[in-house]
Amino acid sequence: MIRVVLPAHLRTLARIDGEVKLQIDDPVTSRSIVDALEAVYPMLRGTIRDHSTNKRRPFVRFFVCEEDWSHESPETLLPDVVASGEEPFLIVGAMAGG
Repeated sequence: MIRVVLPAHLRTLARIDGEVKLQIDDPVTSRSIVDALEAVYPMLRGTIRDHSTNKRRPFVRFFVCEEDWSHESPETLLPDVVASGEEPFLIVGAMAGG
């Protein structure tokens, strides 16, 4: 079971509290997690990645084991601690400005 933590605005949109738990078959990648998340919560389609290109939106970041994985390939295998549910996969809204 994969644990996913979403930012508050996406939790509100999906009408969920706390973290999301998803059953994902191998391989566990950021792409497979977002695919499963959008399948269960279709209202999130287009909020994390672009509808047509499936690229991560610029102000959305992925964190794994306290490291920014936003620029890793969507097909990169995630660490076993995330695949086992020991550590969560975090989707974070980035901030910009000055």
